[in-house]
Amino acid sequence: MSNFWQRLLTGVVFVGTFITMILWSYAATAWLFFIIVLLGSLEFTQLIKKVASPQRWFGSIISAYASLTLFLSISLEVPILLLLAPIILGIVLIFVAELFRKSANPFQNIAFSIFPLFYLALPFGALFSLGLAPYYDIDTGYSSEIVLGFFLIIWANDTFAYLVGRQFGKHKLFERISPKKTWEGTLGGMLGALIIAFIISIYAPVIATTHWIVISLLITAFGSLGDLAESTLKRSLDVKDSGNILPGHGGILDRFDAVLLAAPIVALYLYIISSI
Repeated sequence: MSNFWQRLLTGVVFVGTFITMILWSYAATAWLFFIIVLLGSLEFTQLIKKVASPQRWFGSIISAYASLTLFLSISLEVPILLLLAPIILGIVLIFVAELFRKSANPFQNIAFSIFPLFYLALPFGALFSLGLAPYYDIDTGYSSEIVLGFFLIIWANDTFAYLVGRQFGKHKLFERISPKKTWEGTLGGMLGALIIAFIISIYAPVIATTHWIVISLLITAFGSLGDLAESTLKRSLDVKDSGNILPGHGGILDRFDAVLLAAPIVALYLYIISSI
């Protein structure tokens, strides 16, 4: 199978599965994000296996669990602070383990072990919280439209950025980190994101059109930064792709790099406007 058809088949299956899970229920969405965080965390530990300690695997488990805490709090009706206790205990155990290992780089090991907690679990936890906006009351229902809309805008941004950049790109955006990215592509991605955001606002008026437009701009800006940040990580580790779990598309970190910085910012924005 040629690389093009491999990428196309993987993309269709990936997008189809993603949309189905998000629209199915908020529980399916939560477990989907749990799997992504777990696989992404394990992928990260594989990337840094030469410089990190054995407990990096333990950090992956903690991170995956952390992404579920909001869902578990809602479904089990348990205070979220209580559900955070295992995470706190796990972090303490990572510190204690380094005391007994007598490692030459203990704080580097600790940092690598808990890094997925902030780089993956926090963004996907924030992403799950978008479904509670704008009322943040589960009794009013979980809005899968906002979560799905977030991804549709991200995919539109990526697609338009690629097409416009390939056709018209001349001025490099950040050549030292990502030689192929251009300002023309970035602006094309922004235009695509704005168009899709406007269309979504017509069919999913759970939030105002203005907010959808702002969200598209936030995704364009911080999604691009997330992409550059992940490229920086790969360059520092001298790898081309973070993994190969998605044939023709690389790894989990490659596919969700734009989500990792954009999701917390969008979640913060929606929470702020709901509080005004």
